[in-house]
Amino acid sequence: MTTPNSNFYSVAAIKEMEANHLAAHPKISLMQRAGEAVAEMALDMLKQKKAKTILVMAGPGNNGGDAWVAAEALRKAKKSVTVLALGEKRWTEPVAKDAYATFNANGGAVVKAWPRSAEFAVVIDGLFGTGLSKPPTGAFADAIRLCNAQRAENRCVVIAIDVPSGLNADTGVAYEPTIIADRTLTFVGAKPGLFTHDGKDFAGLVNIETLDIEPPDSLASLLTRDDARRLIPKRRANSHKGNYGSIGVVGGAEGMTGAAILAARAALHMGPGKVFLGLFDKDRPSFDLLHPEIMVRDAKLLVKDHHMSAFAIGMGMGETGAASLLALLSLNKPTLVDADALNVVAKNPSIRAAFEAKKAENTRPFLPFVLTPHPGEAAGLLGCSIAQVQMDRPSTATRLAQDFACVVVLKGAGSIIAHPDGRYVINTTGNAGMASGGMGDALAGMIAALMAMGLDTWDAARLGVYLHGAAGDAALHHGMGPHGLTASEVIFEARTLLNSELDDHHNDATEED
Repeated sequence: MTTPNSNFYSVAAIKEMEANHLAAHPKISLMQRAGEAVAEMALDMLKQKKAKTILVMAGPGNNGGDAWVAAEALRKAKKSVTVLALGEKRWTEPVAKDAYATFNANGGAVVKAWPRSAEFAVVIDGLFGTGLSKPPTGAFADAIRLCNAQRAENRCVVIAIDVPSGLNADTGVAYEPTIIADRTLTFVGAKPGLFTHDGKDFAGLVNIETLDIEPPDSLASLLTRDDARRLIPKRRANSHKGNYGSIGVVGGAEGMTGAAILAARAALHMGPGKVFLGLFDKDRPSFDLLHPEIMVRDAKLLVKDHHMSAFAIGMGMGETGAASLLALLSLNKPTLVDADALNVVAKNPSIRAAFEAKKAENTRPFLPFVLTPHPGEAAGLLGCSIAQVQMDRPSTATRLAQDFACVVVLKGAGSIIAHPDGRYVINTTGNAGMASGGMGDALAGMIAALMAMGLDTWDAARLGVYLHGAAGDAALHHGMGPHGLTASEVIFEARTLLNSELDDHHNDATEED
């Protein structure tokens, strides 16, 4: 049932695949298979409920056609099924017409408004599919709100057909209102909107029914545990600290040294040979009391040290570090640019010009840098609003990667790691407890440490992002969140997971049946 790969496809690409498949196999009904798969999922979920009633919400388009096929399959299985039929039917597939006619001919219950006096164990959302590009209105909006209210009171579980009604399948933007699903059964291949931005809150657990269509290769995919495990660096018995690189963490202006210290501590727990912490604060401590292994230096001197294997710059830097960022650009070492350093790039034309010059003179396929903006910082780099960034996170991440010729991590729910060649992955780990101060600093230190240990920027960013989120999930599992989860706790969990090769805990967003 579940696709063997984790590639993403746009709605347009999915429609093209379906059309090609139907052209090659004209006697096959994809709608029949889709509806039956939905019914199978509903029957499975019904086993866990005391009540055995099902409400199928059928909209006017092909998503509604899938819903009618599911309803008839459930009726034939002798289940108590009611169909909430909304809108004028626009589906033309014979299987939908047959399911509709057979359901009605056999006394199936059909209503035009939500039956408020009835209780349903399972609600199947077949109102709108992947074609929706505006907020639901009228009776559709009313049904979505009533469904969400009943789910919130634990009176039902909700299955979304292909995509929760109201959610943009390409971007993850949830219009008002949008179905909140416990499970989403999506067809042919994964859609990016199910795994990033609002999709993380509305799609629930996602299953992928391929309908026996073999999807082609894609530039976009899920970042899974297996992907991350393959990237974990190995350590030889016959080795020394010089084999694992030196990292320079640069930041920490007056009153903001904690951010850089957190990044350095996170780096230390990834396993590099040596960790240097360069602070801008003139009253900087001489060493880290908690971790004296970290060597503290003057930030302005550290950025000129060509012995470093990799750098991270920006955490708590303030607006004073433009010259230091320029110095790092000239070194051309693997460098992670985060936080205040990103704001310096956005506001300082000379820094932006230096990036452009570095792109022009660079002999590698792309620059050895990783940019790690949150949506606000991404908006600053692109000269647009945060809302515009969030309206299409995949496009934002890939545009930044191409503009700066480097790897970009667009942070947020379903963080996106983008490569300048157009590839991108969406992370499957992390939770709401990680919305707290210092988490981004810890991530910066982790990724930069992995670069110092020899991983290229693409691999280091993918492993670091996955590991960071998985550590947050492990902390949640151990009762440390979601309320009050700290970046320091995530750092220690990350080291444990790294050494167990991610075996102890994982939270991939798709499920294999």
